[in-house]
Amino acid sequence: MKKIGLVLILFSLSLLYVSAGDIDLGNFPLGKWLDSRYNAVWTFSTGNIQLHMTDGTLVFDFAGKVEDFNVKGSLSGVEMTFSCRETGRKYKFVKGVSNLDLQMIIDKDSGVHYDTTLKIQK
Repeated sequence: MKKIGLVLILFSLSLLYVSAGDIDLGNFPLGKWLDSRYNAVWTFSTGNIQLHMTDGTLVFDFAGKVEDFNVKGSLSGVEMTFSCRETGRKYKFVKGVSNLDLQMIIDKDSGVHYDTTLKIQK
């Protein structure tokens, strides 16, 4: 009986890891957030992530281009992480429980680190 329980737990944990290219935001909030330092808007929608300039020009569409995608929840909020070979970056977005902002952390393969707060857009 213990073996069956262990197998079920391991199977459930394996479902948390999505294969490369799939974007399932799960509990991560959908919407648009502004990166005011770059005048860019991050859009999280069902099945996709996009980056636009504030004038609406598409900068990057992540559909089919993400790797190591993971969404996990904790008592402090929801965290989404993924990497993209095409951009050469690792992304981390954290939505806390106390406000509507997102914390965004980007690490480039070259070693450059970018950390900022994104404001929700209506």
